[in-house]
Amino acid sequence: MPRVSQDHLDARRHQILDGARVCFARYGYEGATVRRLEDATGLSRGAIFHHFRDKESLFLALAEDDALRMADVVAKEGLVQVMRDLLATKNGADWLGSRLELSRRLRTDPEFRERWAERSRNLSIATRARLVRQREAGNLRDDVDVDVLTAYLELVLEGLVSHLAMGLPADDLEPVLDLVEASVRRRGGGSA
Repeated sequence: MPRVSQDHLDARRHQILDGARVCFARYGYEGATVRRLEDATGLSRGAIFHHFRDKESLFLALAEDDALRMADVVAKEGLVQVMRDLLATKNGADWLGSRLELSRRLRTDPEFRERWAERSRNLSIATRARLVRQREAGNLRDDVDVDVLTAYLELVLEGLVSHLAMGLPADDLEPVLDLVEASVRRRGGGSA
C-alpha cells in the first residue's frame, strides 16, 4: 500500500478545517452534524476523523488555527491590523461565525473552556510581545501599563466582533480603528 506524503496529509487537514469552519459558522456546534461536516468538507467521516479524534477536537483545532493566524498577524503588524483584515475579508462571515460559536461554547461549557484555556494564550502573548517591542522602540505610549493596553485592544476586537455579529454597518469603521491605533501610540510612533 503506498504511503501518503506529509504534504498530502497537511492539505487534507486544511481542507477539513476550511470546510468545518463554514459548517460550524452556518449551523453552530450542535447543528454541525457528521453528515453536514462530510458535505462541507467533501470527505467521508473516516477521512475527517482520521485527522481529528472527535467533533470537539476538530472545533478546538479550528479555533486554534484561527488564533494562530491572528497571532501571526499581530506579531508582524499588530492587533489593529487583525481588525482591519476582519473588515476587509470577503470570507469574514465564516471566521466570525466560528468565533461567535467559540464564545458561546466558552460561556456555556466548562469542560470546553478548560480545554480552550490551554490553547488561547497565543493571541494575548503575541499582542503583549508586540506592544513591548513597540514600547522599546519608542512608538508606544509609556503612561499606561502594557497589560492594560493589551486588554484594551482585545476588548476592542471583541467589540468589533459583536458589532459585525449584529449585522451593523461596518463601512465607516476604518476611522474608528485609526483612532484606536492612535490612542496607544506615542505621538509620531508606529502601529499597535
